[in-house]
Amino acid sequence: MRSVWSFKTMTRLAPTFAALKADNRAGFVAYVMAGDPDADTTLKMMQGLADKGADVIELGVPFTDPMADGPTIQRAAIRALAGGMTLRGVLGIVKRFRETHADTPVVLMGYANPFFSYGYAEFAADAAAAGADGVICVDIPPEEDTEFRSALDANGLSFVRLAAPTTDDKRLPQVVAHTSGFVYYVSTTGVTGAGSGATGDISAAVARVRAASGLPVAVGFGVKTPERAAEIGKVADAVVVGSAIVEELAQNGVDQALHLAGSLADAAHSAR
Repeated sequence: MRSVWSFKTMTRLAPTFAALKADNRAGFVAYVMAGDPDADTTLKMMQGLADKGADVIELGVPFTDPMADGPTIQRAAIRALAGGMTLRGVLGIVKRFRETHADTPVVLMGYANPFFSYGYAEFAADAAAAGADGVICVDIPPEEDTEFRSALDANGLSFVRLAAPTTDDKRLPQVVAHTSGFVYYVSTTGVTGAGSGATGDISAAVARVRAASGLPVAVGFGVKTPERAAEIGKVADAVVVGSAIVEELAQNGVDQALHLAGSLADAAHSAR
């Protein structure tokens, strides 16, 4: 097994996952869309998620064509864009979050176009200054990521990559070669909010990805209930939940969304 940690990418992610491993607990990664329905609500959600037990916050960057996301997160992106949210605005939310929560890692999840339009080097510098810890960019393949990845690395930000059931043994080394922080394993083919894969298959996949990368593996896509979070938490280093929280926020408001997130966090943490 080889590790891909480097000095530059020892962000808040490393001590967070190290502490979870020491406690033999699965982590909980909670997703929220920046600007849905406005910046103040997103900030309140982020603060509440951290207080309810989220070990990592995945902050969505709204985009007009979110190809990996299902209807729930697509609608959230549309609401955020309609409200005027921009990538610069996303970084502003992160900066405000850091005024009250210094330790919870924040990973930005988005698509190449906003990062490219901002300018990779400028974005990486501004994201680091705001207090972000890393980026998940869904639609830049490893063969084309050098410029963006180098900018992130130069500013101490992790570049988190996704692996999927379709990532075979030949492809996997390319996917994890320059990944840092953790690997996001997509438990099923399809978009966010889709059905989750069989736990036995996920267990084998997590072991394979962990062995190839030397990194923690977080599993998401289709995890909606505490019961499912507990099942995934038995085999993964962290459980990722997005669509269920986003939908609860849209339908029932902040308090109910945070209540759901708290139950999901408790389930992941107590899975083992």
